[in-house]
Amino acid sequence: MKEFIKNNSLSLTFFILFAVSLGAQVAFGIKEYNNDLIDDGGTAVTLSQYFTSGHFIESTFENWESEFLQMALLVLLTIFLKEKGSSESKSFDKDEEVDREPDPNRKDAPWPVKKGGFILKLYKHSLTIALFILFLLSFVAHFYGSLKDQNVQNQLKGKALETAGDYIADSRFWFESFQNWQSEFLSVFAIIVLSIYLRQQGSSQSKPVDAPHYETGE
Repeated sequence: MKEFIKNNSLSLTFFILFAVSLGAQVAFGIKEYNNDLIDDGGTAVTLSQYFTSGHFIESTFENWESEFLQMALLVLLTIFLKEKGSSESKSFDKDEEVDREPDPNRKDAPWPVKKGGFILKLYKHSLTIALFILFLLSFVAHFYGSLKDQNVQNQLKGKALETAGDYIADSRFWFESFQNWQSEFLSVFAIIVLSIYLRQQGSSQSKPVDAPHYETGE
């Protein structure tokens, strides 16, 4: 167990932070949702009902959507684009290990590398593919939750329900998306630029403290 925790401490820590944050979101979210329902003449929901409500689904997946989008774009665009001096960029001055062709004879190489062919071609891009799939799934879930929540509000207010075809052009849905996308793109911009001039000793996301500002890469 100690060895497992040591080997996976970074992912475990972030998963715990995720779980705690999600729990706090639910605790405050159901309270906010029930307040809104009661104000509009509706009935408060239970915890199990809240998990299937549009309010919970929309608020959760609109954030996941933006996270997976920014990570997918960061992974993809750093293949081609560079930033002089940034620890998030590949070097201008030398070939990167990540660009070399995979060696099927390398010790402990993943099985797709040994398999070769189409499997290897797919595996070469599997990280980007997985992130974009997670983005698309989150996007669809966000749309479903947002539409469901909008129709609950419409029903309480005596308005006509919206169809998926109508709602895809609704300003509310796209406002929810872009308000999250812009914050994710800003945070990536910040780490790219700030890592040129600022340092954090011991972090894999920073250059060595004594590295010149113009030195690119880790």
